Amino acid sequence: MKFSSVFVAVSLVAVLASCQKSNETVGKVVLKSDVDSLSYAFGVSIANNFKKNKLEEVNYKAFARAIQDVYKSDSSNIKMNEEQAMKFIQDYFSKKEEKTAAKNLEDSNKFLEENKTKEGVIVDSTGLQYKVITEGTGAQPTAEDVVKVHYTGTLVDGTKFDSSYDNGQPAQFKLNQVIKGWTIGVQKMKVGSKYMFYIPADLAYGTHVRPGGPIGPNQVLIFEVELLEIVKETAKK
Repeated sequence: MKFSSVFVAVSLVAVLASCQKSNETVGKVVLKSDVDSLSYAFGVSIANNFKKNKLEEVNYKAFARAIQDVYKSDSSNIKMNEEQAMKFIQDYFSKKEEKTAAKNLEDSNKFLEENKTKEGVIVDSTGLQYKVITEGTGAQPTAEDVVKVHYTGTLVDGTKFDSSYDNGQPAQFKLNQVIKGWTIGVQKMKVGSKYMFYIPADLAYGTHVRPGGPIGPNQVLIFEVELLEIVKETAKK
C-alpha cells in the first residue's frame, strides 16, 4: 500500500474522531523504534490538519479505539464501515460549513450596513462599497485591460490574508479574470489612484472558498488598492 493511501485512511479515522468531545489527555509516550516514530509523526501531521481546519476538540479514546478496531478487522467492534464514515464526515462538514456561511453572511451584512454610512464611502449599484484615498490623473482601465497594482487584503476584523507589498512586487492581471468586486472597482480608478474597496461576498468568493484557508464563506473582503499602470500587452506575432 502506498504511503498516501495509508495517510488518507488514517486521516479519515482521525477526522471522524475529532467530531466528538473530550477533555481527557493521554500519558507520555517514548519513541523507541521507527514504528513508534512513524506513528507519532502521523499524529503530528493529523493534529496540525485539525488545527488548520479549526477543529478544537478531539476524543482521544475514540480516536485510538477506531484505529485499533480497523487494524484488528474486528467487525463486532467497528462502529462504522468506510462508506458510513465517509458519509458522516461529509455530512458533518457540510452542516458545519452551512452554519459558518449563515453566520458570516449575517455579520457581513451588518458590517456593510454600518460601513456605508461612514464619511467618504460610496456605494455602487452592484453593492460594492469604495472610498477614494488618492485620486490619480492617468487613464482608466477597461475590463479587457491588464493592470499592475499594489494591494493589501484584509477581513473586517483586520486579519491580513494577502499583500503584494509583502510579496515584494506588484500584482499584474487581466481585469476581467479576477473577482467581480475587483473588475468593477478598479475600472473606477485612474492610474495613480489609491482606493479602499469593501467587497460583499457575492462580488468576492461567496461560499466557494478553500477549506481551512484564511477567507471563510460569505465574508466581506477589504482591499486597499493602488493602480500603478495599465499594461500594454505585446502584440501577437
